[in-house]
Amino acid sequence: MTLAALAACVATSVAAQTPSSPPGSPEAGTTFVQVGRLLADPQTGVVQRDKTLVIEGNRVVEIRDGFVGEGRIVDLRDSFVLPGLIDSHVHLTGQQNPNSRLEGVTQSESDQAMVGARYARRTLMAGFTTVADLGAPNESIFALREATRRGDVPGPRIIASGEAVSIHGGHGDVNGYREDIMHMFTSESICSGPEDCMRAVRLQVRAGADIIKITATGGVLSNTAAGLNQQFSDEELAAIVAAAHRMGRQVTAHAHGVDGINSFLRAGGDSIEHGTYLDDESIRLFRREGVYLVPTLMAGDFVARIASGPDNFFTPAQTAKALEIGPRMIDMARRAHDGGVRIAFGTDSGVSAHGDNAHEFALLVQAGLTPLEAIQTATVNAAAHLKLSAEAGRIAPGMPADLIAVGGDPLSDVTELERVQFVMRGGTVYREE
Repeated sequence: MTLAALAACVATSVAAQTPSSPPGSPEAGTTFVQVGRLLADPQTGVVQRDKTLVIEGNRVVEIRDGFVGEGRIVDLRDSFVLPGLIDSHVHLTGQQNPNSRLEGVTQSESDQAMVGARYARRTLMAGFTTVADLGAPNESIFALREATRRGDVPGPRIIASGEAVSIHGGHGDVNGYREDIMHMFTSESICSGPEDCMRAVRLQVRAGADIIKITATGGVLSNTAAGLNQQFSDEELAAIVAAAHRMGRQVTAHAHGVDGINSFLRAGGDSIEHGTYLDDESIRLFRREGVYLVPTLMAGDFVARIASGPDNFFTPAQTAKALEIGPRMIDMARRAHDGGVRIAFGTDSGVSAHGDNAHEFALLVQAGLTPLEAIQTATVNAAAHLKLSAEAGRIAPGMPADLIAVGGDPLSDVTELERVQFVMRGGTVYREE
């Protein structure tokens, strides 16, 4: 059999085994979810009262007035219901701790997938039914993505970048180990020069990346004193964006320094993660191109607290950058919001603890967003940013039945979202208190 014929057979076999329905689909039948207060479309901000969501299989088919239905009924008449939340920046296969540097060279990719299964479940239970994982070993995260899609592992819908595209020696490469160790663990997504960086993008697409994540500037947690400014050349950035777009992939950039932010935006990049040192020119470029900012305020808060605390486990290089970056991020988000930049919710969880994702809402409000605006970042905005508006961010007929419930009113107190009591994903109830 020729290689081409073998590939065709494999593709046919995989397609035959792939379910057409979302993960965790319940048994055939109708579920009636009776809702006291319903924020079905956060874009409008309209809260409806006394509604029943009619769910068949894994999708909402109707929203009826009053409390109706018989048979399979979910009673949320005393609750506030809204769409499942979206976190646009997580790292499911690990979590910062004093042993993180050791785990990087002792855990296998299979180990990391198992760790990711634990954190995927924790994230789902916190009310996040969709996430974008922006940096993990390819084999680990792509396997976890497929497992949650099939329903083998309880977790959110995962949009995955796999390994980040980075420069040799930059944030995203292996740093701070013996030279032979670093050579052993450097991935194929590390590149130098426009041609090589196009190669790295194409290999990530071939490996299964839904989105391309790059590290346009230095970062806090890379163990190197290489600063926080631009690391790719302008020519490399242009080559990366062009290569990704030709293959139908968005490009999002980890970026702190303003030079890296603005160069990436001029190159046609699709979104910025962090954005710490953005300036007026950045805001103009964001608005001109309609680019989303994912502020990850929890990451800044976490690294600043660790670096300044008595139990600091960061290296000296990490500590210096954490103390520089952390305190600036709330003000950055405030300036971006005041400037009319589109904001999508993202936490960088895995830096901070998985399951605590909803604390980002309080930080966004501290940065000047209203509670409704903060909720919009994690629903309609994040869905638009990730090109998922037909699948996530709203509760409407035809949409997947992804919804959560809290006891109080998050439009009055956004910290209610830190106390999720009910989670449904794809018509299956995962949490009910």
